[in-house]
Amino acid sequence: MLEAAWTKNDKKARILIFLFSIIVFAAIVLLSRVHLKVNLGFDVHLFAKANAIINSCVALLLIAGLIAVKSKSYLLHKRIMLTAMFLSILFLVSYICHHLFAGETRFGDINHDGLLSEEEKTAAGTMRIVYYILLGTHIPLAGIILPFILFTAYRALIGEFDRHKKLVRITWPIWFYVAVTGVAVYWMISPYYN
Repeated sequence: MLEAAWTKNDKKARILIFLFSIIVFAAIVLLSRVHLKVNLGFDVHLFAKANAIINSCVALLLIAGLIAVKSKSYLLHKRIMLTAMFLSILFLVSYICHHLFAGETRFGDINHDGLLSEEEKTAAGTMRIVYYILLGTHIPLAGIILPFILFTAYRALIGEFDRHKKLVRITWPIWFYVAVTGVAVYWMISPYYN
């Protein structure tokens, strides 16, 4: 096992983790209602593509991190997981940028008018239901996973590996699901970007 990298201070950690999580959640909710009509000089949906690439990398890193810890390569595991967390921060910035500059896209909106006609709904078929089921699970889980990720990392960084392992049993599968479904949601919605 590794030595603790941080000094334990549960009260301060709890405050910072909840404060950071609330700020991030509020920023996403508030900024999702804002659409800036600015010409950035490039296709703003590149942010969405970057998000899918980042989510793919995070999913692969989560698998690599699991393999590293199972093979008792703890330092490698730590580096992999910190990289996954860093990429998740980049994802957050890119996600906010995409929603600020691209606005909302509706699944099945072939003519990009922001409305779904009966013909567009029919053309989208059952894939529309699959998309909304994935999105309906992805969004709330993405919203609640952040404090779990931070508490899980905190427990490892202060050397409380037994508590870290208990949290990982909750955090890892949800984080992995969010990363994978983020990529699936992108591939499903991207044909409707204008």
